[in-house]
Amino acid sequence: MDLLYVFLIGAFFSFIGSIPPGTLNLSVLQLGLEGKVKTALRFAVAVAIVEYPYTWIGVEFQQWITSSPLVIENFRLITAIVMVIIGLLNLWSAEKPTSFSVKFNDSGFRRGLILSVLNPMAIPFWIGVTAYLNAQGWMNLNSSWLLHSFVLGTSVGAMILLTLFALLAKKLARYVKNNRIVKRVPGFTLLTLGIYAFIRYLF
Repeated sequence: MDLLYVFLIGAFFSFIGSIPPGTLNLSVLQLGLEGKVKTALRFAVAVAIVEYPYTWIGVEFQQWITSSPLVIENFRLITAIVMVIIGLLNLWSAEKPTSFSVKFNDSGFRRGLILSVLNPMAIPFWIGVTAYLNAQGWMNLNSSWLLHSFVLGTSVGAMILLTLFALLAKKLARYVKNNRIVKRVPGFTLLTLGIYAFIRYLF
């Protein structure tokens, strides 16, 4: 199987999978709306770096993990907790920014690294995608070269989407600069998504 082919498949599904609102892309949008494009790009680089090992874990252990529904349920619970906590922290820092929150928000790479590591839903996503592609006969990662080409593609796909988010948000920045409502939108959105994840987990 061609290396470029699996690379493009990985990039495509990573791009599509990063579109729904979540902790990472909403953070990039927020940074872009604040006019911090360079910070947003450093954030995107950190996300792309973490995407690599998370995708690798999902691909390597798909059969073992999918055989235990309890593991996937725990990932959903973890994600719900993380999104609620980050949403509350986002609202709190928007209301009363401390020196730590300002420094953390301005440090795109470290912020992206921490939030990416605390976003383990990437693993079950890639387990599902890989299992589907294999079942359809569209992909067979039967060598380490193919595996790492696919995983590299997922990192690049995530980077491309987040870069687009940052650049498009910059165009809106002058209209929403210092707007208190806009600063709270990511926090409320993350909190809502976290509560929704809790409801799905419980029911």
